[in-house]
Amino acid sequence: MNKIIGIIVALVLIVAYTCTFFVDEREKAILLAFGKIDKVGYEPGIHFKLPFPFNEVKKLDGRVLTIDQRPVRFLTKEKQHMVVDSFVKWLIVDEAVYFTATSGGREQNAASLLYRMVDDGLRSEFAKRTVQEVIAQDRTKIMTVLTSNINAKAKELGIKVVDVRIKRIDFPEKISQNVYERMRTERERLARENRSQGEEAATRIRADADAQSQVLVAEAFRDSEIMRGEGDALSTEIYAKAYGRDRDFYRFYRSMEAYKRTFASKGDVMLIDPDSEFFKYFKSANGKSK
Repeated sequence: MNKIIGIIVALVLIVAYTCTFFVDEREKAILLAFGKIDKVGYEPGIHFKLPFPFNEVKKLDGRVLTIDQRPVRFLTKEKQHMVVDSFVKWLIVDEAVYFTATSGGREQNAASLLYRMVDDGLRSEFAKRTVQEVIAQDRTKIMTVLTSNINAKAKELGIKVVDVRIKRIDFPEKISQNVYERMRTERERLARENRSQGEEAATRIRADADAQSQVLVAEAFRDSEIMRGEGDALSTEIYAKAYGRDRDFYRFYRSMEAYKRTFASKGDVMLIDPDSEFFKYFKSANGKSK
């Protein structure tokens, strides 16, 4: 009895396993009946089906997928080669169309078809523009136009193109080296020109500063001489007034100042006649001979 129950339970489990399937929220499912599409659009969760070979379930990735394009060469309007590295963001929106168009929902087939669309689109857009336009001016415009055009074609594959992005635009290696050399030569020329202009400006500034310095020194010397002359005149006037008030005192004061300067050091020695006029105040307070 127990053996029969075990067999029944096993059969129920086998039937449950073969007649149910689970759809993850990141997936899309297609139910096939004898190899043909029977149903699509399953919501996440558990669903029922007939066992194989009556029904078969194919699961597809329902997330936004990325195709990283290989770098490809394209010609610009000027017949210049440019190496373009890009990528595509896409997702499946119609499982049935996608399954048929990609020979059984093969992601590799979808990527190959999108590759060709992106290459054709880039080739067409680059052929309309110059190097300057594709690098600096119309890059965003190219990506917008490309996304729109490829999206229209991708509907035939059951795909929606979310975005087409250009990661890098560059010259081929040999041309890049030549461009780099030209840029370096141009920068060196500009550097030499700037240094020359700087040296010229520095020379002009130094000459102007030297001229201004000489003018300032000359004016300062002139002003100092004027002030010195005015001071000497004022000093002479003061001396004259003082001399006029008390001539004896003035002569005495001048003699004292002369003594102070003459005998400022203990080692000073003078050879002079004691009766000389220089020593008259040593002999008499009023400077007169007795």
